[in-house]
Amino acid sequence: MDDGHDRNGTMGGGPPAGASAYPGDAPERRERRERPGAEPDSRRWRQAGVAAMALGAAILAVVGLTTPWQALPGAPEVPADPAADFTAGELARARAFDAATAVPGYLSLGLTLVFAGLLVVTPLGAKVLGAMRGPWWVRVLLGVFALTVVEEALRWPLGVWFETVLRDYGLSTQDWVSWTGDRLKSIAINTALLAVMILAMVALARRFRRWWIPAAAGAFTLTVVASFVYPVVFEPVFNDFHSMPDGRLRTNLLAMAERDGVPVEDVLVADASRRTTALNAYVSGFGATRRIVVYDTLLKAPQREVELVVAHELGHAKENDVLYGTLVGALGAAFGAILLYLVFGRVRGRAGVTSIADWRAAGAIMGLMTLATFLSGPVQNLVSRQIEARADAHALNLTRDPVTFAAMQKRLATANISDLSPDVVEYVLYASHPTAPQRIATARSWAKLNGVPGP
Repeated sequence: MDDGHDRNGTMGGGPPAGASAYPGDAPERRERRERPGAEPDSRRWRQAGVAAMALGAAILAVVGLTTPWQALPGAPEVPADPAADFTAGELARARAFDAATAVPGYLSLGLTLVFAGLLVVTPLGAKVLGAMRGPWWVRVLLGVFALTVVEEALRWPLGVWFETVLRDYGLSTQDWVSWTGDRLKSIAINTALLAVMILAMVALARRFRRWWIPAAAGAFTLTVVASFVYPVVFEPVFNDFHSMPDGRLRTNLLAMAERDGVPVEDVLVADASRRTTALNAYVSGFGATRRIVVYDTLLKAPQREVELVVAHELGHAKENDVLYGTLVGALGAAFGAILLYLVFGRVRGRAGVTSIADWRAAGAIMGLMTLATFLSGPVQNLVSRQIEARADAHALNLTRDPVTFAAMQKRLATANISDLSPDVVEYVLYASHPTAPQRIATARSWAKLNGVPGP
């Protein structure tokens, strides 16, 4: 914030908190209020409430019916036991790493939530937006950028702390220039997308009384488009990719995909080693942009273990997990737009604005979106863990090699220093995959179900 900004938020022509959002709109708004036969706000609020309940019920039905709540139906249950598969030294190292990263991680999360709360229940956002200059839409963009800069500046030392821990444990291979560049690129992309979404919300609210209808449709469409273009537009910003070179591994992977009935034209290798020693692979996109990506660090593992990792990713592709996840996410985004309409009227006074059509409301919208993302995280993680468990079962069915599967899970867990026994809070907030001991237990369960030697 510049020292010359008016503490009342009036610099640049912005009205003080609580005043009319945009004087030039006043006649139009009076006309809308005074128009004969105009619907009262309560009726539009009830209509939005009905739409939210219907969409929410649809999301619950889709998630409930499509989530694989049992990855291995009929299989004998095998309890996860970290001590049975990992040495005392490996368990101690995982606990020490978790303790070292927990403090900066939780502090960063807490700071994010506190900042979001201040934007919602105080006029902080309205004052920052009021200090911007230019047309209202420019002020929205500048305001979102300014608030993001403040938040990221507060979180930056915690990011440095976290990165230092990664280096101490040998997980990060980046220098500070590379790390800073990646972090700034990530912030820039997220801020640009956020600013566009908030600008669209405010613009629709200024144009339509039932702005939640086009906002929900726009949120749905944007989520689908972003998921489709992310692999070819955003992923190359952080990594370089090349086709896996010809050889036995590539031949085996493509043959396995063909045997699995999953169309795969190529398997890509990401140059992840320039920033990390962690092992990973993933599938992203769908349709023409669907791709299976393997970290170059993973190629150092035995070939059979690499094949099992890719078999897991083929499970995601075969079940169209990215497509279904995108559709559920798009429905969730539409639901969030309607929920914003319903909730905003309850917080606008505390946020120092008259309505969401007030361009100074961008800060409060930003805060509500952050809080909604946090609150929905545990549910997303719950569903994600079930989907990952199904992909594990798919890999076991495809390769019929539970012993190598368990060896691969142990290699991934030790190389990535995964949390082998997270507490309840960490599991709910952060665990998007089953723990390594749980996945090894799945391999034992599968082996018993199929009558083959297990790990």
